[in-house]
Amino acid sequence: MSNDHIDKEGFRANVGIIICNVEGKVMLAGRVGSKGWQFPQGGIMQDESAEEAMYRELHEEVGLGESDVELLASTEDWIRYRLPDKFVRRNSLPLCIGQKQRWFLLRLISPDDRFRFDLAETPEFDRWRWVDFWRPVNEVIYFKRRVYARALHELGSHLHPDGLPPRPRWWPKRWRTIFEKDLRQAEKCRLQSASESRLDDCKDDNC
Repeated sequence: MSNDHIDKEGFRANVGIIICNVEGKVMLAGRVGSKGWQFPQGGIMQDESAEEAMYRELHEEVGLGESDVELLASTEDWIRYRLPDKFVRRNSLPLCIGQKQRWFLLRLISPDDRFRFDLAETPEFDRWRWVDFWRPVNEVIYFKRRVYARALHELGSHLHPDGLPPRPRWWPKRWRTIFEKDLRQAEKCRLQSASESRLDDCKDDNC
């Protein structure tokens, strides 16, 4: 992790990538050697912007270049998650306790056969499939579910401008409760940030 950004709180800067098609489906990739599925993601190096890291990871992990996709949107701020204790590498310095992610929504404009998984020195994935909008929340490892729900909720209007697909009826009640709490907190933080930005602008203008 020597080239990664890890902040003073122990969160590693990371990008997450949601790839959609013209039918509104999203791409899930299967991890090598396991049954796990997830969106492509990867760390931001110290000399990179989040967008530069996104295009690098896009190429390394799923074989796509900038000309293969259309950038639709990105999240306004970091979305964070903590790693369960059993996944924290206590002997690594600086200590990483979780990720803070900027998420990007891309539309594939090239044929599906452009996906490939053999460009990285150590491939992350070996298969992929298109799935319904909310399906990744169920498929991803448990401690990333809240992040996936947040990212899909924030970016989904750029894919579904007439309204997001309804959340699946099979979602457990506890998921709905937690996600609604997360969304309320995110909106509160967004409004607070906007208010502070207006105050700063006012100070700059001596009003």
